[in-house]
Amino acid sequence: MKIAVSGKGGTGKTTLSALLVEAIASDGKRVLAVDADPDPALAHALGFPDADRLTPISRMKDLIDERMASGGGGGFYKLNPRVEDIPEKFALARGNIKLVCMGYVEEGGAGCMCPANSFLKNLLGHILLNEGDWVVADMPAGIEHLGRATARAVDALLVTVEPSPKAAKTAERVRGLAADIGISKIAVVATKVRQPGDLAYVKSAAAGLPVIGYVPFAEALQSAERKGISRVTPDFAPPERIREIIEGIKTL
Repeated sequence: MKIAVSGKGGTGKTTLSALLVEAIASDGKRVLAVDADPDPALAHALGFPDADRLTPISRMKDLIDERMASGGGGGFYKLNPRVEDIPEKFALARGNIKLVCMGYVEEGGAGCMCPANSFLKNLLGHILLNEGDWVVADMPAGIEHLGRATARAVDALLVTVEPSPKAAKTAERVRGLAADIGISKIAVVATKVRQPGDLAYVKSAAAGLPVIGYVPFAEALQSAERKGISRVTPDFAPPERIREIIEGIKTL
């Protein structure tokens, strides 16, 4: 299955992505984790020891320039650059988990970033359309890396929503963006749930999207982050909750 995770920053999007990856891997399946967040943190959340030395592909300017160059000059670039070797060449590996850190290109104040974003979109499309393993992609809220050509490869787009109006508005925005590119299987996962009222609030504010599960608030996770221990472990969420979410995807 190919799962994309989006949501407002700070709602537990990366935490959910890491928990999904760990749950899938613990079942003996190979899983490719893709970090496409503007502030990459999935390597830390998965406990890769060399996470601090990882350079997002979005920052590999020489590589992108080489692959995107059209050879004709005049500001033109390739629409279909070669990307098939990127996952193997730049992935980190731990057990049956592989991680590709794509990063994200901010448009504002950075000049024309069209070639870089086009390269990342082609790379994500290759991963979703050709990768044989399970894929969990930690996306930015805008899901700009997803395009019409790759949307059909996404088995589910999960939106993390905490019990707050701002998070619910992000879910509505993501739903509109996903519909624009043809993603129909969209669901909400409630996060930071402390009490039954929190889950009820998310269900009422989920913009009509199904809520297929929740991740309880974990004081242990916040405490670990304050101490600089960033790895997400199954202790931070009951495994049955994460498996419930995976099963919920199959019903979409």
